[in-house]
Amino acid sequence: MASHRKPRTPLSRSAATRRGAASVTTAALASVTLLSQNANAAPADGPGGAGRPSVEDVRAQVDKLYREAGSSTQQYNAAKEKTEAQRDKVEKILGRVAARTEKLNDARRVLGSYATAQYRTGGMSQTATLLLTQDPQGFFRQTHLLERMTGRQERALTAYEEEQRAAAGQRREATKELAALSEAQSSLRADKRDVQAKLAEARQLLSQLTAEEKARLAAIERQKEAEARRVAAERAERAEAERRQAEQERRQREDADQGAGQGSGSGGAPSGQVEKVLAFAEQQLGKPYVWGATGPSSYDCSGFTQDAWKAAGISLPRTTYDQVKVGTKVEKSAMRPGDLVFFYDDISHVGIYVGDGQMIHASKPGDDVKYESVDYMPFHSAVRPA
Repeated sequence: MASHRKPRTPLSRSAATRRGAASVTTAALASVTLLSQNANAAPADGPGGAGRPSVEDVRAQVDKLYREAGSSTQQYNAAKEKTEAQRDKVEKILGRVAARTEKLNDARRVLGSYATAQYRTGGMSQTATLLLTQDPQGFFRQTHLLERMTGRQERALTAYEEEQRAAAGQRREATKELAALSEAQSSLRADKRDVQAKLAEARQLLSQLTAEEKARLAAIERQKEAEARRVAAERAERAEAERRQAEQERRQREDADQGAGQGSGSGGAPSGQVEKVLAFAEQQLGKPYVWGATGPSSYDCSGFTQDAWKAAGISLPRTTYDQVKVGTKVEKSAMRPGDLVFFYDDISHVGIYVGDGQMIHASKPGDDVKYESVDYMPFHSAVRPA
């Protein structure tokens, strides 16, 4: 007879059932969380769908990485310069050590010849051990033979001891400088890895963009450049008006022979030098930016400015940190063609001002030596090298 009792609800479930329930619960919670996040977040940019950074975000990240790479490049340049200087110093010291060692060997040979002669005549049977002792003078004192030495022999002994002390001192100096060279080389390798890591990260971000997103990124870049040119043109127009007014007032104050052919202001480089700088800069247009490069086929920013002013006979330091200290600092409104223009708080970028709010500079990785508005990047300072 069939039972009419109501089935009891089981007090426990199997492990598989519990796992299934937990999975459903977890999935549900995850779905709720994602929906909540999506509701509060801005829609994802581009055709790639949710979870992708917007083109603007990618651009901001890439610009940040390029700027950090530029700063690391200047640190690399400084470390490279230090390493090369340290290597030159070590080579000179090692050369002096070699020369001093040769002199020590000469003194030892002279002293040895006296020892050999005395040994042969039987006058100093123990002298043959002289070359094995660390204290030749003490040896002679101990054997009471110093008084029997001639003046020439005494001079030979003194010369040997002096060369021995000098050689030991130079060997200690060489050891110290070699350690400093090793440290500089380690710093150089670390800075190189830092630059390469940042550039690799930037390339990875850009490689993930779709063709449509890359086109949008290029359009944003063109818009930024156009705005920078507009601001620069307005500023250049104001500066020109002020210059003309100042020139008119100057002519009214000065005699006809004062300031003839000098241009506006004072303290600027001779026009011939500036022309050479600008002519060189224009010849480099289109050459690729390569970090750490100093030409002639590619440049980084400070390598470019260094080479340009070298064409005018002016030697600039290698890094932006040192170039900013050279010459005379000028206000942005008083810049003239040929002036060095520095950017960012860390002074990690530099270009050459060419007038009308424009500069020529080795731009950034993936770009070339080109014209750009001085308002494209945050201005730091300007310097007139000569």
